[in-house]
Amino acid sequence: MMLRLAAALILFALPLRAEVEIKEVTSPGGITAWLVEEHELPFTALEIRFKGGTSVDQPGKRGAVNLMTGLIEEGAGDLDAQGFATARDDLAATFSFRANTDAVGVSARFLSENRDQAVALLRSALVEPRFDADALERVRGQVLSGLASDAKDPNALAGRAFDAAAFGDHPYGTPGDGTVESVTALTRDDIVAAHKGALARDRIYVSAVGDITAEDLGALLDRLLGDLPATGAEMPGQAEYRLDGGVTVVEFPTPQAVIAFGHEGITRDDPDFFAAYILNEVLGGGRFGARLMTEVREKRGLTYGIGTYLVPMDHAELYMGRFASGNAVVGQAIDIVKAEWAKAATEGITAEELAATKTYLTGSYPLRFDGNGPIADILVGMQMEDLPIDYPVTRNAKIEAVTLEDIKRVAARVLKPEALHFVVVGQPEGIASDG
Repeated sequence: MMLRLAAALILFALPLRAEVEIKEVTSPGGITAWLVEEHELPFTALEIRFKGGTSVDQPGKRGAVNLMTGLIEEGAGDLDAQGFATARDDLAATFSFRANTDAVGVSARFLSENRDQAVALLRSALVEPRFDADALERVRGQVLSGLASDAKDPNALAGRAFDAAAFGDHPYGTPGDGTVESVTALTRDDIVAAHKGALARDRIYVSAVGDITAEDLGALLDRLLGDLPATGAEMPGQAEYRLDGGVTVVEFPTPQAVIAFGHEGITRDDPDFFAAYILNEVLGGGRFGARLMTEVREKRGLTYGIGTYLVPMDHAELYMGRFASGNAVVGQAIDIVKAEWAKAATEGITAEELAATKTYLTGSYPLRFDGNGPIADILVGMQMEDLPIDYPVTRNAKIEAVTLEDIKRVAARVLKPEALHFVVVGQPEGIASDG
């Protein structure tokens, strides 16, 4: 019964709206969080990010942060893996832990009546993970299985080949889950070191949404996070982008080649970011009205789908795209992408495209605020991107303020047709690597 109640609270929490009242809370111990109070339902969503992620893996220890993150709730304090899972379920709480390139993420959902017990259990996972030998080998096996699957997945191969060529020896150049060799060699000491390096108080971002007051949240933050190390591992430096325009072919037996393409992008704090965001939505945002979808799929049937996206990371910026196409027509599809890229760089977009895209982007934005959990996730992301606390209120006005002249200027600046590099995983006809 309690589990069903918790699920219902997750589904039917805050109503859809973007204009939420966000409070900044600082705990007695100095930990800052953003809070949206919502007391209609006895349920709270908590989101925590530790900046750094898999990019703080130490030399020769690739995959350590990823493996460590998979082990966090596999036993903590006095509880082994099964005991921890039972205690969590008995509280009708949910926890999730994940690592990506730039952050380790923690999500928690708990009922108000069980808040103290749920926070104590989560604290034990974050501060006192056991890293038992049997759990280590079990999770290591899961990671190795994933790596084996990726080695047969053209989508994974395309992304990894692009990253390796673009960033070389920087952590961005290798997969955060490591290699078979690096993961196999990791010891428990390596996992302990990764835990101390990745989960520290000098890189915490927190948000909470739900049935909790600012005073209670402040006390919760210190109980939950106050015993973590003060400082963590050093962040990597800026990643130098090394790719020129061209094509790289990765031979792989598949009837449908997968193509990852792109060049350098734009930072999230760049004054031109909103214009670039609108431009991308028109050019290749993934919707059926986007130019690349129209030209490559609708008019010529060369792919089932194609999309492009801005990728502003902590230490590099990319403008990327991806599609799959039959080996016999890959070259034709690439030529169309290049042509549309060059056309947009020279001409920008039309007034009709701008108006329609503004309507879509401003109208769809409130739909993201569809419950405590999604709102908490948005708030912690805003903090990591150094956005102002009133961003949900001002964001649509920034979209509306972009003009056709802005788009044309930014298109000429951001779109670089001659720099586009295409990584083709498959057996494309008439195409070979040119570098």
